[in-house]
Amino acid sequence: MLFYGKEVVMSREKALIGVRLAGLSDGSHEFEFNCMAGEFGDPALSEAGFSKDVSVRVTVEKMEGEMIVTLKTLATADQTCDLCLAPFSVEPSGSYRIFYVYEQADETGQERDEEYRILDRNALLLDLTEDVRETLLLSVPMKVTCPDNPDCGVFHSEDEPAEDTLPDSSWQESLEKLKNKYR
Repeated sequence: MLFYGKEVVMSREKALIGVRLAGLSDGSHEFEFNCMAGEFGDPALSEAGFSKDVSVRVTVEKMEGEMIVTLKTLATADQTCDLCLAPFSVEPSGSYRIFYVYEQADETGQERDEEYRILDRNALLLDLTEDVRETLLLSVPMKVTCPDNPDCGVFHSEDEPAEDTLPDSSWQESLEKLKNKYR
């Protein structure tokens, strides 16, 4: 059982990405997970272009009364340029840090800080599947543009000087010299 803010979140029977807490000693521990995007069973991931391998690195820093979990995701997404509609692949990466505190017996009715997730001391597994899914979705940029497509004329127009950039008067020439001097 996992508490998120004031809500109780039950973990699945079989976690796609989970850290076994039973026997985990204090200190820093690293875990690596590899899976396919389709294994999440979420249509939002396929709509965002994720269809291939997903790589997740989990770092758990366990201390006496708390635990810090850092997720780092890397995946391949098939995208379409918002400007020229050319298809291309990108590798969005994301990171997410989660703070957990262990549930105290005397704190059952007290107000909880929403910055921390409450974790039962008897929990055997920490299911991070939903957190990884959200991190993947948040790693996709809002505006998708193709980086190296020669057919997309949007970024190549910056390389060619325009005709109207030539100075019209002596003060514009001086200004242009100053600008070039401090580049």
